[in-house]
Amino acid sequence: MPQSSASPLGTLVALGGGDDDALLALLTDLLADPDAPIVILAMAASDATATANNYVKALRELGNTNVSHIKIDERHSADKPASLRRLKEARLVFFTGGDQELITEFLRGTEFLRELAHRYHTQADFVIAGTSAGASVMPEHMLVAGYGWRALRKGGIRTDHGLGLISNLLIDQHFVERGRFGRLAHAMLTHSMCLGLGLAEETGIIIRRGQEAEVFGDGVVMAVDGKHMHGNNLGRIGRGEPVAAQDFRVHLLVSGQRLNLKTRQVVNEE
Repeated sequence: MPQSSASPLGTLVALGGGDDDALLALLTDLLADPDAPIVILAMAASDATATANNYVKALRELGNTNVSHIKIDERHSADKPASLRRLKEARLVFFTGGDQELITEFLRGTEFLRELAHRYHTQADFVIAGTSAGASVMPEHMLVAGYGWRALRKGGIRTDHGLGLISNLLIDQHFVERGRFGRLAHAMLTHSMCLGLGLAEETGIIIRRGQEAEVFGDGVVMAVDGKHMHGNNLGRIGRGEPVAAQDFRVHLLVSGQRLNLKTRQVVNEE
C-alpha cells in the first residue's frame, strides 16, 4: 500500500507477545472513553472465535462497553459492508497473535486495509494495536521466518510485505525469549534503510504520529540501526553461506525511554 508523505496522526501500539494484561489496560487508558468502539481482529489465531471472545471478555472487564469481533477468513470477506461499517466506527482496532501471514492474506488489496490506513493517517484519536504477530505485521515489511544459527546464513530468513502502516521499520516479537537477534540483523542486510525493533515479551512500543517510539512493559526493546553499516556480503555469497556486515548501531531501551524514528536517536529527558 502506498505510504502517505505526511506523518500519520494516529497511534500504533505493538507488544512483543506474552501476557498482555498490561497492554489491554494501557489501551483502555489511551482511549479514555469506556464507550469507544473497539474491534478485535483474530484471523491470525488458530481458533479465531475463541481468541477473540477472550479479548472481548478481558476488555469488557476493564470497563470497555463497546467491544466486538470482526470475523475475517476464507468465508468472511474483509470487505463485507457490515465489517467496513464497524471499522469506520471503531476507535481501536486490535490484532491478536498467531500467524501474521494470515493477516496479510486476508487483508492485502482490500478496501478494509485502505480504510484502516486512511483512518490511521488522518485521525488523531484512532489507535491500531497488536501483540506478537499482530505487532510484526504493522510495517511495510515483516519478518516471517528465521531460527537459530540458520538465521545467520544466506536464505536462512524470510521477509514479506506487511500491512504498510509505517515505513522504514521492522518489528520482531518474542525477541529475547526466542533468540531472534540473528534474524533481525540479517533482515537489515536486505532492508538496510529500515530500523529494526526487537520486542521482548510483555514489552512494547507506543508510536505516536509516526515520530517516536516510547517503550512500555517489563523487558527490553532492542533497536538495531543498519543505516551506516558497511561490508554487507549478501550479494556476493551463495545460499547457506554466513552473512557479514559491520557497524550496526544497537540500543537497549526500557520502559519510559523514547526513540526518534526519524533521527534514530534516543530522546533524553531534560
